[in-house]
Amino acid sequence: MLDDLLVLELASVLAGPRVGQFFAELGATIIKVETPRTQGDVTRHWRLASEPETDDRSSYFACCNSGKQSVALDLTTDGGRDLLHQLAAQSDLVIASYRPGSAEALGADADTLRALNPTLLYGHITGYGPDAPRAGYDAVIQAESGFMHMNGTPDGPPVKMPVAVMDLLAAHQLKEALLLGLLRRERTGDGGYVAVSLLQAAVSALANQATNWLVGGHVPQRMGSAHPNIAPYGTVYRTTGDEAILLAVGTDRQFARLCAVLGLDALPDDARFATNAARVRHRAALDAHLAPAIAAWAQGDLLDTLASQGVPAGAINDMRQVFEQPSAQAMTLPFVGAPTGLRTTAFETDAADGLLPPPHYAAHTEAVLQERLGLSGEQIRQLAHDGVVQIRDD
Repeated sequence: MLDDLLVLELASVLAGPRVGQFFAELGATIIKVETPRTQGDVTRHWRLASEPETDDRSSYFACCNSGKQSVALDLTTDGGRDLLHQLAAQSDLVIASYRPGSAEALGADADTLRALNPTLLYGHITGYGPDAPRAGYDAVIQAESGFMHMNGTPDGPPVKMPVAVMDLLAAHQLKEALLLGLLRRERTGDGGYVAVSLLQAAVSALANQATNWLVGGHVPQRMGSAHPNIAPYGTVYRTTGDEAILLAVGTDRQFARLCAVLGLDALPDDARFATNAARVRHRAALDAHLAPAIAAWAQGDLLDTLASQGVPAGAINDMRQVFEQPSAQAMTLPFVGAPTGLRTTAFETDAADGLLPPPHYAAHTEAVLQERLGLSGEQIRQLAHDGVVQIRDD
């Protein structure tokens, strides 16, 4: 699909690498430039306690680095910067996640690289914008963007979500911007620069919670998993055996069908529950009717019956149960002798199933410098001796 595209990934952790793997799944060649000063992307060392320390590809690293070539360049050296510039002159895209000011010090900023290659598209993920020197961290952005204030139970503290969702949101925004940039370049021949901040990506995703404030002056509060605008939507109920289900009833017709299944035929005619607006106002009274009726059912029987009646509901799955589902299994990249990867694309692509596993640190330094820049083995060994590059021994 994008087989002729060359991407330089000057990014680490999650947001930028997710964008890099996305383009790999579309067929692009991704050169991941890593620094010898940290022995590569810091997430290589973010291991679970149960993970072996003998492999530099942690499960965290494996979630967003499949299909890439790892090249180790020390950009604090003149030689490292020169090699980067030579690679950038051949590239179509750069994905960067430098704190504002850091890229300039390394000769890896958009102005420098685009002066060498005017058709280059440079995508930059920052915390708070290209002019704000403050570094961005997902957990802090979750706090500052309002997500943590809304997340949790009414009587509990604010809660961070268990996935770095702000990074993922920023990655989606940058993917969209770079795809638009490629379309524009096809039409005009011009490259460009686009910056996506974690904070603005987070704010853009506040959706109805933001407009509840902007339109109605309502400051969202913690409600557990309940929905502020719909009921019963998002609420968790317990079935026999203390198994959990979630309801996502969005229309009055669905509510009537739910009540028919549960033997609560009088509820849809009760003025407190006849409309969604009424159910939102009388949420506690509604739950008092639904909870005991749902508790009388076995989870599987109830979910099957609700599905047959077109009532949206689902089980609360743990991770093992998630990947027992065929559609979830299709999202995995099971590699032989390497950590299992995870697709970033939830649609079929020609290249995704043939991706290489996440690379070891510096695994492709020699090959890339030879094939892309025409350096000899002796020249590369000298660069390694001088500390400009690192190469892998095995």
